[in-house]
Amino acid sequence: MTKQKYTSIGGQALIEGIMMRGPKKTALAVRKNTGEIHTEFLHFTPIAQKYKILGLPIIRGVVNFAESMINGYKALMLSADISGLAEEEDGQKPSNAVFAGVMAVASVLAVVLSVFLFIYLPALLFDGLTYIIGRDISAFASLFEGVVKIIIMVLYMLAVSNMKDIKRVFMYHGAEHKTIFCFEAGLELTPENAAKQKRLHPRCGTSFLILMLLVSILTSSLLNVIFPTIRQIRILWVLIKILLIPLICGLGYELIKICGKYDNTLTRIISAPGMWLQKITTKEPTPDMLEIAITALKAVLPEENKQ
Repeated sequence: MTKQKYTSIGGQALIEGIMMRGPKKTALAVRKNTGEIHTEFLHFTPIAQKYKILGLPIIRGVVNFAESMINGYKALMLSADISGLAEEEDGQKPSNAVFAGVMAVASVLAVVLSVFLFIYLPALLFDGLTYIIGRDISAFASLFEGVVKIIIMVLYMLAVSNMKDIKRVFMYHGAEHKTIFCFEAGLELTPENAAKQKRLHPRCGTSFLILMLLVSILTSSLLNVIFPTIRQIRILWVLIKILLIPLICGLGYELIKICGKYDNTLTRIISAPGMWLQKITTKEPTPDMLEIAITALKAVLPEENKQ
C-alpha cells in the first residue's frame, strides 16, 4: 500500500495545456494544433528568494498571489501562441504586439467589470435594501455584501462554464488536480491511474478566491462591530477595505496551505465552500488532457521523485 504524501507542487490550466510549478522549476506543456506536445520551462525567480522577509507567513500570501497573477498571465499568453489559438482565420498569426495589446485591453476591462460587480454593485444593493426597509441595518452590511459577492462569483462561473473554450480550460483544470493527486498517492503517473483520482483539490486557486471572500466578510463584520459608524463615511470605508486586501489575501493563503497539508474535520469544513465551487470550475478531463498534465508534472519533479 502506498503512503499518501504532501507536495507543494501546484498548477494552472491554460489554453490547451497546463503549467506546473515545482519546488525549483516551472514548466508548461501545451498541445499544438499538429497534435504533438510542446514542453517549455519558464524561468521565474520568486522575489522571496532575494528578500527573506517576503517569505514570512501572511506576507508570503500577498507576494505569491501577485506573482501567480503575473506569471499566470504570461503563461496563458504563451499557451495561446503555442496552441495556435492566436492565429487569425486566414491562418496568419497576428504580431506579438497586437496580441499582447488585445490581451491588455481585455485585462483592463475585466478589472473595471470586477470593481463594478464586487465593490460598487453590492454596496448599491445594500443601500437599496436599507431604503426599502426604512431603518438602519448597517450592522449587516458586510454579511450582505459578502453574500452578494459570492452569489455573483458563482453565477459568473456557471455562465461561462459551458462556453466551449472555457469548458476545455476547466477540463484541463480537472486534469491538473487528478495528476497531482496521483503523484501524492505514490502511484505511477499514467493517464489510467490519474483518471481514477478526485478532481477537487483543497489547495486550489478557486478555493483561495472563495476563502478570501469569506475572510473579508469576517474582517469587515468585525470592523462594523468595533466601529459601528465607520461605514457612514463611505470614502474612508472603501479606503479601509482596500488597505485590508493584503491581510485578507495573506490569511486566505495560509488557510489554503493548512487545508492542503492536513486532512481533518476542521480543514474539511474550511475547504468545503471552495470544493463546492470547484464542481463548477473543474470538469472531467480526457486521456489526452491527462497526458498533458503528466508531461508538465514530470518536467518539474525533483530527480529523486521522478518515476
